Amino acid sequence: MFRELELARADGSYAKKLRAMGQVDALIVDDWAMAPLTDGERRAFLEICDERYLTKATLLTSQLPVAKWHAQIGDPTVADSILDRLVHAAHRIELQGESMRKKRGGRGAKDDE
Repeated sequence: MFRELELARADGSYAKKLRAMGQVDALIVDDWAMAPLTDGERRAFLEICDERYLTKATLLTSQLPVAKWHAQIGDPTVADSILDRLVHAAHRIELQGESMRKKRGGRGAKDDE
């Protein structure tokens, strides 16, 4: 998502791309906050979250516990704003136990048939 936004910034379509991401019915971000966000990433994500707040579905998956998201976002003020929009009306599902990939021992779907 952030790479796509950077390309859009380079070709002049950044505002249009940001608006489009804010308007999709369901935005799904897999592996959220796996690495610390850059200044540009956190500002873009705040704009997307602000546009979507209470009007569109946003689904985040992450290996990182929610308690550590603030540090990964970075700037405390922006992190507070993003998390307020994400967590306020959220339905959280926290999975427990070992990863399904680990349980399968790295086997592919064909091996299971």
